[in-house]
Amino acid sequence: MRTADAPGRPDRRRVLAWAWWDWGDSAINAVMTTFVFTVYLTSAAFGDPARASSVLGWALGASGLAVAVLAPVTGQRADLAGRRRFWLGLHTGIVVVATAACFLVRPAPEFLLLGAALIAVANVFNEFAGVNYNAMLPQISTPATIGRISGLGWSMGYLGGILALAVVLFGFVSPNLLGIPTADALNIRAVALFSAGWFAVFALPVLIRVPEIRPDVAGTRTGFLASYRLLARRVRALYRRSPHTVYFLAASAVFRDGLAAIFTFGGVIASGTFGFSLQQVIVFAIAGNVVAALGAAVGGVLDDRLGPRRVILLSLTGLLASGTAMLFVTSQAGFWVCGLILCLFVGPAQASARSFLGRLAPAGQEGELYGLYATTGRAVSFLAPTLFAAAVTIFGAQRWGILGILVVLLAGLLVLLPVRPPEHAPQPDPIDAGPV
Repeated sequence: MRTADAPGRPDRRRVLAWAWWDWGDSAINAVMTTFVFTVYLTSAAFGDPARASSVLGWALGASGLAVAVLAPVTGQRADLAGRRRFWLGLHTGIVVVATAACFLVRPAPEFLLLGAALIAVANVFNEFAGVNYNAMLPQISTPATIGRISGLGWSMGYLGGILALAVVLFGFVSPNLLGIPTADALNIRAVALFSAGWFAVFALPVLIRVPEIRPDVAGTRTGFLASYRLLARRVRALYRRSPHTVYFLAASAVFRDGLAAIFTFGGVIASGTFGFSLQQVIVFAIAGNVVAALGAAVGGVLDDRLGPRRVILLSLTGLLASGTAMLFVTSQAGFWVCGLILCLFVGPAQASARSFLGRLAPAGQEGELYGLYATTGRAVSFLAPTLFAAAVTIFGAQRWGILGILVVLLAGLLVLLPVRPPEHAPQPDPIDAGPV
């Protein structure tokens, strides 16, 4: 079966409730792991910044390994038990608690390990929550609307990140409008409480409005190790029934790594190559997120009309063209133009990748497949950073790191070219759902 009661027309209240989770999660991604708290954690207050960065890197690397190994099984077990919403709520709650606990990380070297561990735990369970959240997409949409609803979620995430960053920057950092004391980094530590509260509040609607799914097989229970045997059987069966679904997982893993690198290294290139100040980088980041949100929304509409594969191919082509142009511009104005065009195409590619998989997911196995989606992404997450660094090393200039990212995007496009989505999602074999 698909999910709990898939109506002919999506319930708008459920759709909006689902999208608010993305809005809330943006505080964890933008504030805690990208722009604010990890920057604080790798500052001189925790000792040698190089050592602090190394400790954080190892912690995040360990969290990535945990996600790669466990994500498919966590999604599978939620599908089997019919407790997708329950596990979304539990994992979200753990993220909220771990994030709030970051308030305890005082600016002293002895607190470095605590801070890195808390960020790693939040990262792991945020990924687990995302598996069940993404698996809800086919549950709250129809084949005719899945693209625009996925685009709405990505747009809400971008816009929520912008607002959360603005509140943090102006309210807690500079000019610190809330007047929180800066002694003992209290204002920065308070950002953790804000982020935890932000996520908790905006995660509630999906847990209230979106109903629980029915169990994949009533009464089926599997042991933890048996879940991996079931997973292997299902992947083999999926390949037999729909090999292009497996091909898409591989293609999307590659191009999604390139998409992530655009945001990871965008600020670095703006500052190091084009001479942007920190304030200018923040202004560009806000503008870029606005453009990406608009792109995701428009791309979602095109997704439902043209199909997700075409939207992804068009987006990757646009990214390659604008990224190539950026290799040769020298002015800040040129960076603004090329950079915003890049952001315009990132949103649709991300949103359509999620909806593409939602269209391919076998009935009752959405969580498991989105778990594989997370795992394959983690498996190749070294590609873009490695090629970025290699290109900088070979050509001797930071600008050429862009070329490394373009190579990853091109590889993803080429792997995607032969992929053909089925007209209908493949149905699970009866044996797949049986006891292990």
